[in-house]
Amino acid sequence: MTIKRNIPALLLHKYKTNSQSKSIGWIKNGKVTTLNTHEYYECIAKIATALEEVGLRSNDKVSILADTSHIWHLYDLSCLCLNATVVPIYPTYTDEEAEYIVNHSESNVLVIDSEKQLSKISNVISQLTTLKTLIILTEIKNQELIQKCSKYTKIYTHTELLEKGKLITLDKPNRLEELIDSVQDNSLASIVYTSGTTGQPKGAMIRHNAFWSMLQNVKSGLGHNINESDRLLTFLPLSHVLGRCDSMLNLSLGIENIYAESIDKLVDNISVAQPTVMISVPRIFEKIYSKTQDTIEKESFIKKKLFSWAESISGEYFDYLDRDQSPPSKVLIARNLAYQTVFSKIYNRFGGKIRFFVSGGAPLGVDIIKFLRCANLTVLEGYGLTETIAPCCVNPVSKQMPGTVGLPLGDTQFQFDDDGEILVKSSGLFSGYYKNEEETQKAFKDGWFRTGDIGSLNSSGYLQITDRKKDIIITSGGKNVAPQKIENLLKIRKYITHFMVVGDKRKFLTGVVGIEKESFLEVLPALDLPSNVDIEELSKNQGVINLIKEDIESVNKELASFETIKKFYIAPIEFTPESGLITPSLKLKKKEILKRFDKEIDALYN
Repeated sequence: MTIKRNIPALLLHKYKTNSQSKSIGWIKNGKVTTLNTHEYYECIAKIATALEEVGLRSNDKVSILADTSHIWHLYDLSCLCLNATVVPIYPTYTDEEAEYIVNHSESNVLVIDSEKQLSKISNVISQLTTLKTLIILTEIKNQELIQKCSKYTKIYTHTELLEKGKLITLDKPNRLEELIDSVQDNSLASIVYTSGTTGQPKGAMIRHNAFWSMLQNVKSGLGHNINESDRLLTFLPLSHVLGRCDSMLNLSLGIENIYAESIDKLVDNISVAQPTVMISVPRIFEKIYSKTQDTIEKESFIKKKLFSWAESISGEYFDYLDRDQSPPSKVLIARNLAYQTVFSKIYNRFGGKIRFFVSGGAPLGVDIIKFLRCANLTVLEGYGLTETIAPCCVNPVSKQMPGTVGLPLGDTQFQFDDDGEILVKSSGLFSGYYKNEEETQKAFKDGWFRTGDIGSLNSSGYLQITDRKKDIIITSGGKNVAPQKIENLLKIRKYITHFMVVGDKRKFLTGVVGIEKESFLEVLPALDLPSNVDIEELSKNQGVINLIKEDIESVNKELASFETIKKFYIAPIEFTPESGLITPSLKLKKKEILKRFDKEIDALYN
């Protein structure tokens, strides 16, 4: 049986060859509900045929503005089975940002999941010129919002569509297979808008065969370490290409995807789901590391010494493994004791069954990776962009090299431009920016995609990332500074949540600090601050300034003199996607930060 190179073909193949296999599940009120592949296929059949019934056609665009859930995923696949193009929108986007994407992509259908999102859309509904259908996934109590939107578009609920689909599939049981057979491999599967650290987001066009190739490339790199007995807890935004890759691994690897209730309930959901594999972003690991270090600081002298010994002997054990050597028996015995007495408690917080994590979306500090593996929490750091459809390389399970982002996956190839910029070629690449030929031309060099990142391959062929090309700082003294290293060291300190290094064409380096209230809760009484203190008041408090100064001075000791931070400014607002200072994928919007705090930054140099 020849399988076509598209996502719906993977679904059909799995259904026909192993209909009783695991597929997806979700957590609600602390309980896991799962579907086997037959039930999964039937759900998609109902939604897809109902969407066809209400007017969705091949090549139509469908925007999805919703939080991560199994329903999001079911609509994603249902639209792909109709040969429609899915356009994810971050749920944190404002009404104006959502309006831009719906209009720019020329979406005919918009799927939303809450009254909050409906309220956003109601503000701009009259400007959504191509929109014909609005689908609401949950019950909405505010009828005024529904009535306002119904003047401009047809509205259907998820429940209504399921009822329609149930009747259609009874009458036409083979309709989904007919739809899947008509999907072309080079059809446009998705337009994924980059989260836009600068200017308006660009819509990366991803065709079915490229999506399929990405999944095959991931399979070539991780497939022999994953099987149908594995369970993956899915919680990343499906509006991000890494989350989308995560959601489709059940189709290519046979793994079971369990959807978390929300990021706020992640810790509890991990205990309930007991995943064996997780795909995450560095911020999760940074918080674990920071909180663990904070806990250790409060322990007795003896417990601190015990932890230090356990970390040291575990580091020695892994040093032997990194050199492909067998640790001596005394090191093995000591390492086992260190794990049982100290690190097993950290491991068990992740459900007790985790085998490895994959980290992507941003760089992760080497110290954090080494610390986590002391607790048998293996983190495979990888690398990819929206344009590479998420991962194009990852550290293999068999041989990790902390400080690198691993080996190229599948048919991925790397070249390096004269200035060190990483160029990528792969069958799993985007095909250009939607309605933006100028930016598409800039993005490629002789068929190689320009990543915008500076890097190199080490002697073992592992990719090392230096920094974003546009972020490299050149001081007025001619020193080249890669801010990423400094920022990564600072943002894992106790009181610093975000840090942006400033210093291009300046005499020395300074920085803008992002803080969050949670980090200071324990010291509020000592600082004579009320429990309801806000970020602005915290940012001006001399005690807070002193704590930040101590964190920075501690990191400065690890840096070369020209890399040290001489002065800093604490932002009076929190760094969130809503405040516009970071992207939904938690990357700093550096141009916006420079613009927002230009006077305060200038004052650091005067």
